[in-house]
Amino acid sequence: MKVILVNGSGHKEGCTYTALKEVADTLEKQGIETEIFQLGTKEVTGCIGCGACLKTGKCFRNDVVNDFLAKVGEADGFVFGSPVHYASASGMLTGFLDRAFYGRSGMFAGKPGAAVVSCRRGGATAAFDQINKYFTMNHMPVVSSQYWNQVHGNTPEQVRQDEEGLQTMRTLANNMAWLLKCIEAGKQAGITFPEREPAIKTNFIR
Repeated sequence: MKVILVNGSGHKEGCTYTALKEVADTLEKQGIETEIFQLGTKEVTGCIGCGACLKTGKCFRNDVVNDFLAKVGEADGFVFGSPVHYASASGMLTGFLDRAFYGRSGMFAGKPGAAVVSCRRGGATAAFDQINKYFTMNHMPVVSSQYWNQVHGNTPEQVRQDEEGLQTMRTLANNMAWLLKCIEAGKQAGITFPEREPAIKTNFIR
């Protein structure tokens, strides 16, 4: 089993990475393979809704989004991490998620997802809620912890002093490992993901 952890910060080993690393290390102790996927510092633009990717399977912007999508099939679960920018996820991660999830619920359905946010002081719960919506709209079990999945600090050193935040990360990882093992046990027992009804689209203006 494998979990991909996406670092939505431009800082390769900053505060968000510190939180994700705590999750990854704990998952590894539970026998779960991990990979921290760094978005990097190059521009990640938003989705323009052209629909080209639905025909080709790739975004016409051949960037980090396509690199990630090539790895989705090998992953059993996901953790998306972001610094808090104005009570929201980073623009980089938001654009990334919009494009990665667009029209691809079938790639993510049944795979647990979790959000992790890092902030100096406030805005964490709003950013946390924003990221979770991608999971709930794509048939993904949402992995919880003992508190909102957030850490506080302005530097990695300060994040490491947030004992409750780091414990929240470890609890999140243990819960993720437990759920992945339960899903695997269910598959071995012949329990499959629920068959989906054809989607019904109802517009509010007719």
